[in-house]
Amino acid sequence: MANETVFKRYAGNPVVTARALPGANSIHNSAIVKRGEGDYAGVFRVDELSMDFVLHVGFSRDGIRWDIDPGPAQIRSSHPDVFVTDHSYDPRLTLLEGTYYLTWCNAGPQGPKIGFATTKDFKTFTQGEDLLPPANRNCVVFPRTIEGKYAILHRPSDRGHTPFGDIFYATSPDFEHWGCHRFVFGPMGGWQGLKVGPGPAPIETEDGWLLIYHGVWRSCNGYLYYIGGALLDLDKPWKVLYRTKDYLLSPTESYERVGDVPNVCFPSAAVMEPNDTLRLYYGCADTCVSMAEAKLSDVIEFVKNHSF
Repeated sequence: MANETVFKRYAGNPVVTARALPGANSIHNSAIVKRGEGDYAGVFRVDELSMDFVLHVGFSRDGIRWDIDPGPAQIRSSHPDVFVTDHSYDPRLTLLEGTYYLTWCNAGPQGPKIGFATTKDFKTFTQGEDLLPPANRNCVVFPRTIEGKYAILHRPSDRGHTPFGDIFYATSPDFEHWGCHRFVFGPMGGWQGLKVGPGPAPIETEDGWLLIYHGVWRSCNGYLYYIGGALLDLDKPWKVLYRTKDYLLSPTESYERVGDVPNVCFPSAAVMEPNDTLRLYYGCADTCVSMAEAKLSDVIEFVKNHSF
């Protein structure tokens, strides 16, 4: 199966643009979940005209037409030293034990770190301690505990545009104390030769944890971001069973190639729909949000048959 037959882009892409909010320079790299039939919710990265990066909540009945709150997400902290910075971006969402867990890059003067909050209704969020200190740019929570502990995938970084990037696994008993950091995988040449990072929350399947991830390579004209997939061991997710040598999606459409940061497909949310359909939301050129769909079984087959 060739990669162009796996994910089919939505004909009406992009599904969210800066037109959704007054004062937005761009809306991209956002987290979306499906709470029930006709009930989608999301946390959207909004880059304002000032170039502050602000998180906003949005709702939709079909996952395509979105109503995004013009005000920032109500993220409340019980500690004055724990707060949402004015450079908060690239959120991820995971449903775990009846609660939605939000992680994002909560960047400050010391560099990018991983912010953390929970919500049940998307009206208010309770912020906890930052999960990981600077420098770390990507983090996603597993949808269940593993060996009795909470688990994440994360990507250590630096204070700049990170000319490197490996994915690591970590666990915690309480969402404050993180350890057992295990290397999962790193760059492997070609479209993922510079760095890689975790995308949406891993999806549990009989074949392993399906991880959709981004890979980056650097051409003579700058960075290019692609989308790949991997299957991780269910009991030991730091062990890679399969990993795509060929990409699943590449920046080929005009809305993926032209924007504030050209040539970017950045996976940030995945939703299961009826009939084995996996709906993937991804940021395009750091400018807008688009959507593509595939059969989950086809994605797994592709990952297995196009692996290193």
